[in-house]
Amino acid sequence: MTFVRYHVRHETLYQYDQVVGESHHLLRLTPRALPWQRNLEHHLAISPEPSARRSFLDCFGNRITKIHFTGDHEYLEIVSEFWVELRDRPKPSAAAAKVPWEAVRDSLRYRADRKFPPDHLQATAFRFVSTNVPIDSQYAAYAREAFLPGRPLVEAADALMRMIHRDFSFDATATETFTPVEQAFKARRGVCQDFSHIMIACLRSVGLAARYMSGYILTHPPEGKERLVGADATHAWVAVFVPDFGWLELDPTNAVRPDLEHITLGWGRDFSDITPMRGVLLGGGDHEPEIAVTVVPEAEFSSLYGDGETYLEELST
Repeated sequence: MTFVRYHVRHETLYQYDQVVGESHHLLRLTPRALPWQRNLEHHLAISPEPSARRSFLDCFGNRITKIHFTGDHEYLEIVSEFWVELRDRPKPSAAAAKVPWEAVRDSLRYRADRKFPPDHLQATAFRFVSTNVPIDSQYAAYAREAFLPGRPLVEAADALMRMIHRDFSFDATATETFTPVEQAFKARRGVCQDFSHIMIACLRSVGLAARYMSGYILTHPPEGKERLVGADATHAWVAVFVPDFGWLELDPTNAVRPDLEHITLGWGRDFSDITPMRGVLLGGGDHEPEIAVTVVPEAEFSSLYGDGETYLEELST
């Protein structure tokens, strides 16, 4: 079995225009423990020191760190760093990969006398309209090119992923964090968040269960160029429910099935459930975060950060 290790550093800095008198924040910056993902070490540095801090799991099982400030502060800096080990993700069995998509759709439909198996019952939470993902006939119509009658779900979902990759252009200037899905869908432009929301809208609009995946992806610098600190970003992709297997992950931005280069923070119904950081402030004025993300393979760590043991010692003090 293949395995790889990565170091991830996610820096967020708010410089407030006005003093903040009090604030509450929810941080989703801890990678999930999964059969194919092991969190080796995680440090979360917060400055200034919060008045209160606690950790808990949300309804999807994502780790949340809740922080509360009661004193005046003019900035907020949060640095999340961790080492993670990835192994090959499981693949659907031959039998699971052959199940027609209509059979899966029908198995998730509500019926008064139906008793859902536990995995189907859990999946139904990801079938419906959510804050950022509508269900509409225009998304079902677009998906019909992939979801042909009798086609296996796994094959159809793969085809939909590749359609979105083919038909939509990556454009970081085309949308903002809360741009409606319909706008990105009509413009045929956007970023990973938009493409994931669009794919989820298509899957749910034909009656399937799909969830929003949040995390990081290893990027590759141009040939002949060195990896730069802070040049990466958070990433988003999709998972669709496949009976007798679980959740099949698909990345429409890159037209690949996530494996050894996708690091999972968590998942939800859409972006609003798994935002890396959200908060409520008293004061602050206008402020935009400065965000820098660096994903580094273990083999490149020393060339970028120097001696690993010394680095971690300094980090933990």
